Amino acid sequence: MDPTTARAEIIAGTLRGARLDEAILALPPAAREAWVDEVLGIVPPPPDRELPRGAVPYLPAGVDEILALVRGVPLGPGDELVDLGAGLGRVLVLAHLLSGARGHGIELQAHLVARAMDTCAALRLPGVTFACADAAEAELAGSVFFLYAPFNGELLARVLRRLAAVARRRAIIVATVDLALEEVPWLVARPSSRTALTIYASVQPP
Repeated sequence: MDPTTARAEIIAGTLRGARLDEAILALPPAAREAWVDEVLGIVPPPPDRELPRGAVPYLPAGVDEILALVRGVPLGPGDELVDLGAGLGRVLVLAHLLSGARGHGIELQAHLVARAMDTCAALRLPGVTFACADAAEAELAGSVFFLYAPFNGELLARVLRRLAAVARRRAIIVATVDLALEEVPWLVARPSSRTALTIYASVQPP
């Protein structure tokens, strides 16, 4: 499917779920990122603004990892996916279109948030929202949390403490790309997790 047709069908509300999944999988793996970004209207952002210690510059998650996330959780209309360090929104928008899950992105850089919100408005996706906030300070709600190595050091420790507080109230899923959390005692990796994407289920934190 050519990107112009796919974009028009997304805006019309007719390209979702299995049809969109099939269209992506029909492409060679090396072509998927460019195709998805053209369909969604995502273009490379300007340089990162000044970031606090422990924050990682913007880098989008791969399309294959997003597909694995949707299948591996599995995500559905009853879920809310929260992307901590959401960037331009590729993860949330694509996951929403594939699964029907609501999406909420928390991103520190205001210019990225504005672009992500414009993308959702253009695609007519009210089920995906964004907030400009520090993930270590923001109120966290949701059933599934996604992290593509957006933090390290003390900032990561603070975010994990916030997630632990959520997990004390209810079971959650934490999915990471290129971020190992094996030493976090209240998270247990699922055996089916891929090398790049790891899906952790919470147990009651101490």
